[in-house]
Amino acid sequence: MFAALANPHRFMAFSRWMGPTLAAIAVTLIGVGLVLVTGAPPERWQGTAVRILYLHVPSAITAEVAYMALGAASVVSFVFRHALADAAAKTVAPLGAGFTLLALVTGSLWGETSWGTWWQWDARMTSVLILFLLFVGYIGLRASIDDETRAGRAAAILAMVGLLDLLVIKYSVSPPSWLPPLYRQLTGGELVWWNSLHQGESIFSGEMAPAFLIPLSFMIFGFLATFGALWVTRIRAEVWSRRAQALAVQAAGA
Repeated sequence: MFAALANPHRFMAFSRWMGPTLAAIAVTLIGVGLVLVTGAPPERWQGTAVRILYLHVPSAITAEVAYMALGAASVVSFVFRHALADAAAKTVAPLGAGFTLLALVTGSLWGETSWGTWWQWDARMTSVLILFLLFVGYIGLRASIDDETRAGRAAAILAMVGLLDLLVIKYSVSPPSWLPPLYRQLTGGELVWWNSLHQGESIFSGEMAPAFLIPLSFMIFGFLATFGALWVTRIRAEVWSRRAQALAVQAAGA
């Protein structure tokens, strides 16, 4: 399927209906999610401030997915010099920057109500800020080089290196489960991890009550569908733009 969609003509045919379909799914999921959010109970310690959760977590997850998409598209573009992959990378970066900024802003609001501080330079917050700067740096690097091919390849290198930040974000609160036993076996001591105000993962651990998990799930998938619809639409616009530029160059040389 992915090999077939790598063909620009097939992609344009596929995206013609996929974009509106994802948009309809996004509206439905977020609509149901918002209804469920209004009926969700306050949290024991955070009260009604927990409602920020329903914006912060989906935007943070979508931001990471967007960077995974940027990294994957950049690898394909750099290795295979694939024009459609380059277009996909170019168009996903502004979307990722927007979702990351939303995650930072909502996280700051949530932090002030929960921890009494707008910002703390701990590993999770700092690594997400770096993610935002990577998106912005990618956009700026492409804009600073006139040659589109050179700009794409230079920005692709930055995007691929930046994939390491996703690992930092993942393990910024707690280490992978296999690391403390390995460290204990090798050194005989206990692994000391960096301190973080940010809570650990609770969605897949079973710690979150269904009253919070169900509306949150609708919002997460709604945000992801929104991202998909916007990304597909932006790729289509970029393909049309490049086709128009190619036709203009051909007309000028005729």
